Amino acid sequence: MTTLTFLGPEGTFAHQALRILPISAGADLEAAGSVLLAIEALRAGRADAALVPLENSIEGAVPATLDELANGAPLVITDEVYLPVSFNLLVRPGTPRDQIGSVATHPHAEAQVRRWLHDNLPGVPITFADSTAAGAEAVARGAYDAAISAPLAGELYGLEPLATDIADNPGAVTRFVLLTRPTAPAPRTGNDRTSLVAYLREDHSGALLEILTEFSSRAVNLTRIESRPTKGRIGQYCFSIDCEGHIADERVGYALAALHRICADVRFLGSYPRRDGRQGPVPAGRTDQEFVDSHTWLRSIRDSGTA
Repeated sequence: MTTLTFLGPEGTFAHQALRILPISAGADLEAAGSVLLAIEALRAGRADAALVPLENSIEGAVPATLDELANGAPLVITDEVYLPVSFNLLVRPGTPRDQIGSVATHPHAEAQVRRWLHDNLPGVPITFADSTAAGAEAVARGAYDAAISAPLAGELYGLEPLATDIADNPGAVTRFVLLTRPTAPAPRTGNDRTSLVAYLREDHSGALLEILTEFSSRAVNLTRIESRPTKGRIGQYCFSIDCEGHIADERVGYALAALHRICADVRFLGSYPRRDGRQGPVPAGRTDQEFVDSHTWLRSIRDSGTA
Protein backbone atom coordinates (compact mmCIF):
# COMPACT_ATOMS: atom_id res chain seq x y z
CA MET A 1 0.00 0.00 0.00
CA THR A 2 1.20 3.50 -0.81
CA THR A 3 2.07 5.55 2.28
CA LEU A 4 1.61 9.31 2.11
CA THR A 5 2.66 11.68 4.86
CA PHE A 6 1.46 15.23 5.42
CA LEU A 7 1.81 18.16 7.80
CA GLY A 8 -0.43 17.00 10.61
CA PRO A 9 -2.11 16.16 12.79
CA GLU A 10 -5.33 15.10 11.14
CA GLY A 11 -7.53 18.04 10.30
CA THR A 12 -4.90 20.39 8.87
CA PHE A 13 -5.33 22.13 5.55
CA ALA A 14 -2.54 19.83 4.30
CA HIS A 15 -4.69 16.83 5.25
CA GLN A 16 -7.63 18.38 3.41
CA ALA A 17 -5.47 19.15 0.36
CA LEU A 18 -3.98 15.65 0.25
CA ARG A 19 -7.43 14.07 0.14
CA ILE A 20 -8.10 16.02 -3.08
CA LEU A 21 -5.32 14.22 -4.96
CA PRO A 22 -6.23 10.96 -6.73
CA ILE A 23 -3.09 9.33 -5.31
CA SER A 24 -4.65 9.47 -1.82
CA ALA A 25 -7.44 7.04 -2.76
CA GLY A 26 -6.70 3.77 -0.99
CA ALA A 27 -3.39 5.07 0.40
CA ASP A 28 -2.27 5.03 4.02
CA LEU A 29 -2.28 8.67 5.15
CA GLU A 30 0.11 9.37 8.03
CA ALA A 31 0.31 12.70 9.84
CA ALA A 32 3.68 14.25 10.74
CA GLY A 33 4.21 16.84 13.43
CA SER A 34 6.04 19.34 11.22
CA VAL A 35 7.19 19.98 7.66
CA LEU A 36 10.63 18.68 8.65
CA LEU A 37 9.25 15.42 10.06
CA ALA A 38 7.06 14.85 7.00
CA ILE A 39 10.04 15.29 4.69
CA GLU A 40 12.30 13.17 6.92
CA ALA A 41 9.78 10.31 6.68
CA LEU A 42 9.95 10.54 2.89
CA ARG A 43 13.75 10.68 2.79
CA ALA A 44 14.05 7.75 5.18
CA GLY A 45 11.74 5.60 3.05
CA ARG A 46 8.94 5.42 5.63
CA ALA A 47 6.65 7.23 3.17
CA ASP A 48 6.32 7.17 -0.62
CA ALA A 49 5.36 10.85 -0.88
CA ALA A 50 4.82 13.88 1.34
CA LEU A 51 2.40 16.80 0.98
CA VAL A 52 3.60 20.07 2.51
CA PRO A 53 2.72 23.77 2.11
CA LEU A 54 4.99 25.82 -0.15
CA GLU A 55 3.40 29.27 -0.25
CA ASN A 56 0.38 31.28 0.81
CA SER A 57 -1.23 34.16 -1.06
CA ILE A 58 -1.12 36.33 2.09
CA GLU A 59 2.06 35.32 3.93
CA GLY A 60 4.18 34.19 0.98
CA ALA A 61 6.61 31.27 1.03
CA VAL A 62 6.90 28.67 3.80
CA PRO A 63 10.59 28.89 4.81
CA ALA A 64 10.76 25.36 6.27
CA THR A 65 9.69 23.84 2.95
CA LEU A 66 12.01 26.01 0.84
CA ASP A 67 14.99 25.21 3.06
CA GLU A 68 14.37 21.46 3.06
CA LEU A 69 14.07 21.43 -0.73
CA ALA A 70 17.32 23.40 -1.07
CA ASN A 71 19.29 21.25 1.38
CA GLY A 72 19.60 17.60 2.32
CA ALA A 73 18.96 14.60 0.10
CA PRO A 74 17.31 15.69 -3.18
CA LEU A 75 13.54 15.50 -3.59
CA VAL A 76 11.24 16.44 -6.47
CA ILE A 77 7.77 17.92 -6.80
CA THR A 78 5.36 15.73 -8.76
CA ASP A 79 2.08 17.60 -8.22
CA GLU A 80 0.57 20.66 -6.59
CA VAL A 81 -2.74 21.61 -4.97
CA TYR A 82 -4.26 25.07 -4.50
CA LEU A 83 -6.58 25.14 -1.50
CA PRO A 84 -8.82 28.09 -0.50
CA VAL A 85 -8.22 28.82 3.18
CA SER A 86 -11.12 29.40 5.56
CA PHE A 87 -10.67 29.53 9.36
CA ASN A 88 -13.05 28.92 12.26
CA LEU A 89 -12.72 29.93 15.91
CA LEU A 90 -13.05 26.54 17.61
CA VAL A 91 -13.81 25.87 21.28
CA ARG A 92 -14.86 22.99 23.50
CA PRO A 93 -18.66 22.67 23.53
CA GLY A 94 -20.31 25.16 25.87
CA THR A 95 -17.40 27.61 26.03
CA PRO A 96 -18.65 31.23 25.76
CA ARG A 97 -16.56 33.85 24.04
CA ASP A 98 -16.08 35.90 27.22
CA GLN A 99 -14.27 32.94 28.82
CA ILE A 100 -11.62 32.63 26.12
CA GLY A 101 -8.30 33.45 27.76
CA SER A 102 -5.93 31.76 25.31
CA VAL A 103 -5.84 30.94 21.61
CA ALA A 104 -3.62 28.48 19.74
CA THR A 105 -2.92 28.47 16.01
CA HIS A 106 -0.17 28.34 13.36
CA PRO A 107 1.82 31.53 12.62
CA HIS A 108 0.57 31.72 9.02
CA ALA A 109 -3.02 31.42 10.24
CA GLU A 110 -2.50 34.11 12.88
CA ALA A 111 -1.19 36.46 10.21
CA GLN A 112 -4.35 35.97 8.17
CA VAL A 113 -6.76 36.70 11.06
CA ARG A 114 -4.72 39.25 13.04
CA ARG A 115 -7.18 42.10 12.58
CA TRP A 116 -10.13 39.86 13.45
CA LEU A 117 -8.42 38.75 16.67
CA HIS A 118 -7.62 42.36 17.57
CA ASP A 119 -11.23 43.39 17.09
CA ASN A 120 -12.96 40.37 18.63
CA LEU A 121 -10.52 38.96 21.22
CA PRO A 122 -8.45 42.00 22.24
CA GLY A 123 -5.62 41.23 24.62
CA VAL A 124 -6.04 37.45 24.47
CA PRO A 125 -2.59 35.84 24.17
CA ILE A 126 -1.85 33.79 21.05
CA THR A 127 0.31 30.66 21.22
CA PHE A 128 1.84 29.28 18.04
CA ALA A 129 1.47 25.58 17.24
CA ASP A 130 3.17 23.46 14.57
CA SER A 131 -0.12 23.45 12.61
CA THR A 132 -3.66 24.77 12.92
CA ALA A 133 -4.91 21.25 13.68
CA ALA A 134 -2.31 20.85 16.43
CA GLY A 135 -3.83 23.94 18.01
CA ALA A 136 -7.30 22.40 17.76
CA GLU A 137 -6.07 19.14 19.29
CA ALA A 138 -4.53 21.12 22.18
CA VAL A 139 -7.89 22.84 22.79
CA ALA A 140 -9.65 19.46 22.82
CA ARG A 141 -7.36 18.23 25.63
CA GLY A 142 -7.79 21.45 27.60
CA ALA A 143 -4.40 23.14 27.02
CA TYR A 144 -5.99 26.25 25.49
CA ASP A 145 -9.44 27.78 25.35
CA ALA A 146 -9.77 28.26 21.58
CA ALA A 147 -8.07 27.56 18.29
CA ILE A 148 -8.03 29.25 14.90
CA SER A 149 -8.18 26.25 12.60
CA ALA A 150 -9.76 24.56 9.60
CA PRO A 151 -13.40 23.47 9.90
CA LEU A 152 -12.29 19.85 9.42
CA ALA A 153 -10.27 20.01 12.65
CA GLY A 154 -13.40 20.96 14.59
CA GLU A 155 -15.18 17.87 13.28
CA LEU A 156 -12.26 15.56 14.09
CA TYR A 157 -11.59 16.87 17.60
CA GLY A 158 -15.15 17.40 18.78
CA LEU A 159 -14.99 21.20 18.90
CA GLU A 160 -17.67 23.69 17.98
CA PRO A 161 -17.26 26.96 16.04
CA LEU A 162 -17.92 30.26 17.78
CA ALA A 163 -17.12 32.12 14.54
CA THR A 164 -16.80 30.84 10.99
CA ASP A 165 -15.05 31.91 7.80
CA ILE A 166 -12.66 34.23 9.65
CA ALA A 167 -10.32 36.13 7.35
CA ASP A 168 -8.79 39.60 7.22
CA ASN A 169 -8.32 39.12 3.47
CA PRO A 170 -11.05 36.93 1.93
CA GLY A 171 -9.95 34.64 -0.86
CA ALA A 172 -6.65 33.49 0.64
CA VAL A 173 -5.16 30.40 -1.00
CA THR A 174 -2.36 28.04 0.06
CA ARG A 175 -0.30 26.12 -2.46
CA PHE A 176 0.73 22.60 -1.40
CA VAL A 177 3.26 20.43 -3.21
CA LEU A 178 3.52 16.65 -3.36
CA LEU A 179 7.13 15.52 -2.90
CA THR A 180 8.75 12.21 -3.81
CA ARG A 181 12.28 10.89 -3.98
CA PRO A 182 13.91 11.71 -7.35
CA THR A 183 12.21 10.13 -10.34
CA ALA A 184 11.87 10.90 -14.04
CA PRO A 185 9.38 13.73 -14.68
CA ALA A 186 5.93 12.81 -15.94
CA PRO A 187 5.31 13.62 -19.62
CA ARG A 188 4.58 17.26 -20.36
CA THR A 189 0.94 18.35 -20.57
CA GLY A 190 1.35 21.71 -22.29
CA ASN A 191 0.51 23.54 -19.06
CA ASP A 192 3.38 22.66 -16.74
CA ARG A 193 5.60 24.19 -14.11
CA THR A 194 9.28 23.53 -13.42
CA SER A 195 10.91 24.19 -10.05
CA LEU A 196 14.60 24.50 -9.21
CA VAL A 197 17.13 26.02 -6.83
CA ALA A 198 20.06 27.99 -8.28
CA TYR A 199 23.15 28.51 -6.11
CA LEU A 200 25.34 31.52 -6.91
CA ARG A 201 28.94 30.70 -7.75
CA GLU A 202 29.95 33.88 -5.96
CA ASP A 203 28.29 37.10 -4.85
CA HIS A 204 29.01 39.78 -7.44
CA SER A 205 27.35 42.68 -9.20
CA GLY A 206 24.75 41.43 -11.69
CA ALA A 207 24.65 37.84 -10.36
CA LEU A 208 20.85 37.77 -10.19
CA LEU A 209 20.57 39.49 -13.57
CA GLU A 210 22.68 36.73 -15.12
CA ILE A 211 20.20 34.14 -13.86
CA LEU A 212 17.18 36.11 -15.02
CA THR A 213 18.71 36.71 -18.43
CA GLU A 214 18.99 32.98 -19.13
CA PHE A 215 15.22 32.72 -18.70
CA SER A 216 14.19 35.96 -20.40
CA SER A 217 16.34 35.37 -23.49
CA ARG A 218 14.42 32.13 -24.04
CA ALA A 219 11.01 33.65 -23.17
CA VAL A 220 10.62 31.43 -20.10
CA ASN A 221 8.21 33.13 -17.69
CA LEU A 222 9.00 32.95 -13.98
CA THR A 223 6.01 32.43 -11.69
CA ARG A 224 7.97 32.68 -8.42
CA ILE A 225 11.50 33.57 -7.29
CA GLU A 226 12.69 33.71 -3.67
CA SER A 227 16.14 34.26 -2.19
CA ARG A 228 17.15 32.06 0.75
CA PRO A 229 20.34 31.97 2.81
CA THR A 230 22.51 28.92 2.09
CA LYS A 231 23.11 28.40 5.85
CA GLY A 232 26.77 29.25 5.31
CA ARG A 233 28.23 32.68 5.94
CA ILE A 234 26.22 35.88 5.84
CA GLY A 235 25.65 37.07 2.29
CA GLN A 236 25.54 33.62 0.66
CA TYR A 237 22.18 33.07 -1.02
CA CYS A 238 20.46 30.67 -3.34
CA PHE A 239 17.34 31.30 -5.40
CA SER A 240 14.24 29.13 -5.31
CA ILE A 241 12.53 29.46 -8.71
CA ASP A 242 9.34 28.33 -10.41
CA CYS A 243 8.94 28.83 -14.13
CA GLU A 244 6.39 28.02 -16.79
CA GLY A 245 7.07 24.97 -18.92
CA HIS A 246 8.54 21.48 -18.68
CA ILE A 247 12.15 20.30 -18.58
CA ALA A 248 11.38 18.49 -21.85
CA ASP A 249 10.65 21.85 -23.53
CA GLU A 250 13.74 22.93 -25.46
CA ARG A 251 13.71 26.50 -24.13
CA VAL A 252 13.29 25.39 -20.50
CA GLY A 253 15.89 22.65 -20.79
CA TYR A 254 18.45 25.00 -22.35
CA ALA A 255 17.75 27.67 -19.71
CA LEU A 256 18.51 25.19 -16.92
CA ALA A 257 21.61 23.96 -18.77
CA ALA A 258 22.81 27.57 -19.02
CA LEU A 259 22.25 28.07 -15.29
CA HIS A 260 24.30 24.95 -14.63
CA ARG A 261 27.13 26.60 -16.55
CA ILE A 262 27.09 29.92 -14.68
CA CYS A 263 25.99 28.81 -11.19
CA ALA A 264 27.83 26.85 -8.51
CA ASP A 265 25.01 24.31 -8.64
CA VAL A 266 21.44 23.88 -9.87
CA ARG A 267 19.05 21.56 -8.04
CA PHE A 268 16.19 20.35 -10.26
CA LEU A 269 12.99 20.11 -8.20
CA GLY A 270 10.67 18.67 -10.83
CA SER A 271 8.40 19.39 -13.79
CA TYR A 272 4.72 18.77 -13.10
CA PRO A 273 1.22 19.88 -14.16
CA ARG A 274 0.39 23.46 -13.32
CA ARG A 275 -2.85 23.76 -11.34
CA ASP A 276 -3.36 27.53 -11.52
CA GLY A 277 -3.97 29.47 -14.71
CA ARG A 278 -2.70 28.66 -18.16
CA GLN A 279 0.72 28.88 -19.75
CA GLY A 280 1.04 31.81 -22.11
CA PRO A 281 1.79 31.44 -25.83
CA VAL A 282 5.39 30.80 -26.87
CA PRO A 283 6.78 33.79 -28.80
CA ALA A 284 8.10 33.36 -32.33
CA GLY A 285 11.67 32.09 -32.36
CA ARG A 286 11.33 30.17 -29.08
CA THR A 287 9.24 27.14 -30.03
CA ASP A 288 10.75 23.66 -29.72
CA GLN A 289 10.89 23.23 -33.49
CA GLU A 290 12.68 26.54 -33.92
CA PHE A 291 15.29 25.47 -31.37
CA VAL A 292 15.76 22.21 -33.28
CA ASP A 293 16.00 24.07 -36.61
CA SER A 294 18.61 26.49 -35.25
CA HIS A 295 20.80 23.64 -33.98
CA THR A 296 20.43 21.84 -37.31
CA TRP A 297 21.54 25.01 -39.09
CA LEU A 298 24.57 25.40 -36.80
CA ARG A 299 25.59 21.76 -37.22
CA SER A 300 25.38 22.14 -41.00
CA ILE A 301 27.60 25.23 -40.95
CA ARG A 302 30.16 23.47 -38.74
CA ASP A 303 30.14 20.31 -40.92
CA SER A 304 30.14 21.80 -44.43
CA GLY A 305 30.49 25.54 -44.16
CA THR A 306 27.04 26.09 -45.63
CA ALA A 307 23.46 25.76 -44.43
